[in-house]
Amino acid sequence: MNDDIQIAVLGDLVLDEPDADHWLSGIAPAIRAADLGIAHLEVPHTTSAHEMAGDVPAPGAPPENIAAIARAGIGMVSLAGNHIADCGAQGIADTVALLDAAGIAHAGAGADLAAARAPAFADVGGRRVALLSYNCVGPEMAWAAPGRAGCAYLPIVAADGAAVSPKACLERVHPDALETLLDDIAAARAGADCVLVAMHKGQVHTPAMLQPYEREIARAAIDAGADAVLSHHAHIVRGIEFHRGKPIYHGLGNGCVVTSALSPTQDHEGRRAWAEQRQRMFGFTPDPAYPLAPFHPEAVNAFIGMLTLRADGSVGAAIVPVDVEPPGRPVLAAGERARAIARYVEGITTAADLPAVRIADDFTVEIAA
Repeated sequence: MNDDIQIAVLGDLVLDEPDADHWLSGIAPAIRAADLGIAHLEVPHTTSAHEMAGDVPAPGAPPENIAAIARAGIGMVSLAGNHIADCGAQGIADTVALLDAAGIAHAGAGADLAAARAPAFADVGGRRVALLSYNCVGPEMAWAAPGRAGCAYLPIVAADGAAVSPKACLERVHPDALETLLDDIAAARAGADCVLVAMHKGQVHTPAMLQPYEREIARAAIDAGADAVLSHHAHIVRGIEFHRGKPIYHGLGNGCVVTSALSPTQDHEGRRAWAEQRQRMFGFTPDPAYPLAPFHPEAVNAFIGMLTLRADGSVGAAIVPVDVEPPGRPVLAAGERARAIARYVEGITTAADLPAVRIADDFTVEIAA
């Protein structure tokens, strides 16, 4: 058994554009250098034109781009998020079939709730890694049920008690969410040496801020036996903390997002309206140099998380700094740009009222003295 196992963890993948190998090529060397790469697949990969109501629907991404994800070194993906059901049950079925054909393990969505909650497994360096995946942000009609395709979920109570949606102000962890974590992590642990929990959570397009429930739900996963928590959804990186010595990435940001679905000049009325509305709601203007990644200007400060699984059961955390070059291609950062990204992550961690961290010269993340 190797002493250490390196796992590269990425945030959202939205690969709507052709030639996914090109868009991933700037970060693929770091992913391939790890023993395992894990990312969050944000949208279904399908030719289905079905549109599910309840959120602004994302279009299905090209099916052939799944193979490019595998070629980039990603061997496992989380699926539970607010867009995976946008093309209905067929979109989920098509995505799962493509992942299976490409040899990419997956968790978080399926033909029913049992399939969505089932862990994915990967054998790495003589150890077995399990991944669980949950959506915390709605929309509720995308959640799987015993007889309905969808995603796994952890219910969070909205401030006004209304249906959970990505635009809701979410405040409190529902007791059912804690029960789900306890049951699922225990079941995964029975068949694995390491359990990772992916959570689609937080407020989109806002630097640093964590919503009231986020620390509670992430820490609950660690308390239930998880070895690390991997979060995404906000499309901008968030702070990093340690709970019981285990790392929590509160927001991995964009792993690789290149899409025309957020263009204010597109033909789709709903997506065009959302492209305009989100700028007013969250108070930012995208840099026009980034038409395929029109996010908050601070989203160019990106990173790949790097987990180190040690033989003694401890887990180390690091970042691999990533810059985003126009029109939206992520590339590995170096030199002063890499150090600036590290300082940015230190700053947003403190700004979110998380315990201060220090990112060392080798980009390992440590609790600040």
